[in-house]
Amino acid sequence: MEGQAAGEAVMDVSLPEGNSITSGENTVWADISPLLDAACRDLEDGELIHGENFNLFAAMSALEIMDPKMDSGIVCKYYSVNEAIENGAAPVPISLDKSVDVRCTIDIMDHLLACEATWHKGHSLAQTVFSCIYLLRPERTSSHALLHSFCRVMRATCKAVVSVVSDARTHEEEDLFTMTYGLPLNGDDDKCLTMLNAVEETTCRQLRACKAPSSKKRVIEDIEPLQTNLELEEGYCRALLCRLRFRKHFYHVLACLRRPQGRGLELARKHIASCISELECALSSSEFLRSVAFGTYDDQIEDKTTASGCEPIGFDASLNCRLSAPTPPRAIKILSWKKAVEYFIKLLHDLDVICSYSLDPSLESVLHFVVQFQKSQPDLVARAHLQRLLVQDGKLYGQDPVFAVITRAAALPEATKNHDIQKNEFIVQLGQLVLNLLKILCTNSAWKRRKLGKIIQDWRVIYLQLELAFKKEFGENASVSNDENVCVKIFQHILLWVEEQTYWIASQFLILGFELELYSPSEYCMVYWYIYVVSIKLAEKTHLKTAVTCGTGKRKGKKKRDCLKDVARDYRIPPAVLFLQCQICLAEGLTMMLAALRNEHMMFQSLNIFNTEHERFIQHFDLLQKACIPDHASYPSFNESTNYARLSNLVMYNYFKDAQRIAKEVKSSFSNDPDKLAELRRLEQVAEHNNVALNVICRVGVGDPSLKVSFEFNHHPYFATAVVKRS
Repeated sequence: MEGQAAGEAVMDVSLPEGNSITSGENTVWADISPLLDAACRDLEDGELIHGENFNLFAAMSALEIMDPKMDSGIVCKYYSVNEAIENGAAPVPISLDKSVDVRCTIDIMDHLLACEATWHKGHSLAQTVFSCIYLLRPERTSSHALLHSFCRVMRATCKAVVSVVSDARTHEEEDLFTMTYGLPLNGDDDKCLTMLNAVEETTCRQLRACKAPSSKKRVIEDIEPLQTNLELEEGYCRALLCRLRFRKHFYHVLACLRRPQGRGLELARKHIASCISELECALSSSEFLRSVAFGTYDDQIEDKTTASGCEPIGFDASLNCRLSAPTPPRAIKILSWKKAVEYFIKLLHDLDVICSYSLDPSLESVLHFVVQFQKSQPDLVARAHLQRLLVQDGKLYGQDPVFAVITRAAALPEATKNHDIQKNEFIVQLGQLVLNLLKILCTNSAWKRRKLGKIIQDWRVIYLQLELAFKKEFGENASVSNDENVCVKIFQHILLWVEEQTYWIASQFLILGFELELYSPSEYCMVYWYIYVVSIKLAEKTHLKTAVTCGTGKRKGKKKRDCLKDVARDYRIPPAVLFLQCQICLAEGLTMMLAALRNEHMMFQSLNIFNTEHERFIQHFDLLQKACIPDHASYPSFNESTNYARLSNLVMYNYFKDAQRIAKEVKSSFSNDPDKLAELRRLEQVAEHNNVALNVICRVGVGDPSLKVSFEFNHHPYFATAVVKRS
């Protein structure tokens, strides 16, 4: 009754006639402020106005979130697919003039490529690829063999991509990516390639016919040409063929990558090479298509979604607005055709890198490969395929049980991979953590850092649980050298490896902050200090694991004299530890240099009215602190380490010279590892430039007001180089 009374109160409000603004022949703008005032007075808390043309969804759709992936459009030209078809938005055939029909078909293919690339970038499938009316009503194109076969394989391709991204669960980064909204993705995938092959063969015959010399024309004159203008026949045939073949080979790439245990990788590489070749042909066809459409070739197609520069027929992104329930319906920006081609070429190169991987069973090699692969900043689809390759059916590559992977990583004998200890509940949990780590490393940088920060605590907890289980099972005084008890040996090796892996995760977490630009120059000092203390622990655990591995593997069954020789030989620091030592010297050198500049020259001070340096220390490293990574690392210990730093002390013990020396010495140990060699060269450059900068600062004097010092990442992605200038 109250609601009815409110409604009557609203209806009784008369609109002032004097404020009306003429807007058109049959429409008038009116001031509805009195109506809104009355509604506000009568509505109770929690009540909403609901009318035939006004509801909560429409109200939320009117809000701009200022994110193009969330703001997707309210203005609709057509309110249904049937209405669009009745108004001639997607005619079949496209034109009775065959030349126009072929040109428009190529435009549709090009715009679909641009839509597909836009979808891969994280936008809604409904408002990108399925803005094509021909895809929404697949049965309508059956009379148009060229368009019908292309649309069929397009739907099958989208289905395959949605499937692999859903399986890999990387779609959590982009919630919209795998939402299909009931769109017609399902179909007979096997027949789509058969139809495409038939159309491709027909187009090949048409191309051969138009290229045949006059003496052979009679033999093939029964072949109907693609279109009526014979002068354009060859150009159109070539433009069509490269697009059809790209679509065919790309579908084959996706199918090969889905084969279990990496069995289709070699064949996928051949199809990838064909895809890249066809895309290059498509790029070269742009000149021909542009000249046909406009009479002259114009290179200004940077923002066009087709190679010809013409607007495609049969598309309306607003048609699916009501399907896109999670998003307010606003128009999105489709990538240009040229950028779409560039995107697919990069995607194919990334997939080729994945296919060329040797499926090394060593976890260390896998982690190194994933980290290196992520440096090329691959997009969602490539990362989803990598994750699916790495983790299949709870096994590495679908082949190696996770416990076997752990024993190999922990440098245990091959025979231990089948030991019953793998049934221990904490070992099972550790296996899940390893698989989870591989999945996390395949996500984008922001998501990855957030997840790494969380799983550090899980790795720390599992270490403590394994340690307690070990002590409970074998007692406090189980000897490290007890080779008789296999269980003791397995536990000891795994515990050591878990610690090493935990510090490796922590170092990745810290490094990603530079990539995401989370640190300001005034915070570099504390960040490099934390990298320094984490790297020391990582080097310590790596050295210990190497020593234990060599000790148990070499000395068994040897005479005492030979054992003493081995001890002397093993005393040499392993190359992997020296590599870390080089980074430790750089991190410590940068920490002390920044602290000295802050203490003596008042540079890079943490002056902030909103939070203190201590608060920012907690903000950056709270997740590491909660996991006690490393033990006793805290803000007071950071302060104690840096408060008395002076440039004179830094010159006396030059960390940068040590880093240079180690980098030069250890290069020979990595002669067969180009990635490590390249990294060592970068570290050497940073050390060399920082050493020069330090000498310049000391020579000029910290008291010189004209001295300007800044830090840039022009030689290394996360070890900064000091740049000294005088103003």
